[in-house]
Amino acid sequence: MRSDASFSHDIEVPRTVVKTTKSAKSDRQKVIDDIRRKQRSADKRQGRMIVGVCVLVAVVIVGAAAWSPVRSWWEKRQHSGEALADIGAPASACGEITTKDAEGNNDHRDEDEQITYEDAPPAFGPHWNVGGLAPVPMEVRFYNEDTRPELEALVHNLEHGFTVLWYDEKAADDAAMMGQIKAIADRLDDSDTNNRLAFKAVPWTSEDGDDFPDGQHIALTHWSMVDDTKSVGVWQYCSEPSGEALDAFMKKYPYTDAPEPIGGYQG
Repeated sequence: MRSDASFSHDIEVPRTVVKTTKSAKSDRQKVIDDIRRKQRSADKRQGRMIVGVCVLVAVVIVGAAAWSPVRSWWEKRQHSGEALADIGAPASACGEITTKDAEGNNDHRDEDEQITYEDAPPAFGPHWNVGGLAPVPMEVRFYNEDTRPELEALVHNLEHGFTVLWYDEKAADDAAMMGQIKAIADRLDDSDTNNRLAFKAVPWTSEDGDDFPDGQHIALTHWSMVDDTKSVGVWQYCSEPSGEALDAFMKKYPYTDAPEPIGGYQG
């Protein structure tokens, strides 16, 4: 009998060990499951944070893109009713007027030919001659990078007496400057009852050629006849838009002194 009891006792020991082992496994599984739940929860939080940051970045980008045109419109509106000479900086923002012997009068090229102009920006040179395209019709006074005509067409406008205000990429990114340039273009359009205020405001980009001189973001150009046999290109660079300087420039170099003074050519 003692032997049986001893046998029975021996049988119970492994049962106790088995029970303890299962319990330990169960506890470990609970720990593992708990860790997994916490990880899934952390992953969800991280996912929500990433989505939130992406949404915030998108809102900032869209807001910035929308804000610049709105601010430009507001800046232009602030100049409503102002005389041309009162828009923008005083004439002291501009340097001395410079000239250079010109060539290219009546040098008409095929519209498929891309012409390289050594000056930044050009004030004269060979150019396209296509009705309704080159020279560019008078109706639009202001252009951005997406709407600007080709250089070869604009040079033909210079031959016909236009003054062109060129603005560089830094000016294009400055809402205050853009508002002033648009206001200048609007003012000349409002004042031009006989199409003689031949003017266009256009962008100058890094793809067009060299940068303007250091610190200068605006350039005024005109093609002027000195006498029956000689013409010059005319430049004036400015650190910012100046209606006062432009007004004086256009009075000194009216459309009538161009090689072919057609003025507000309608295409």
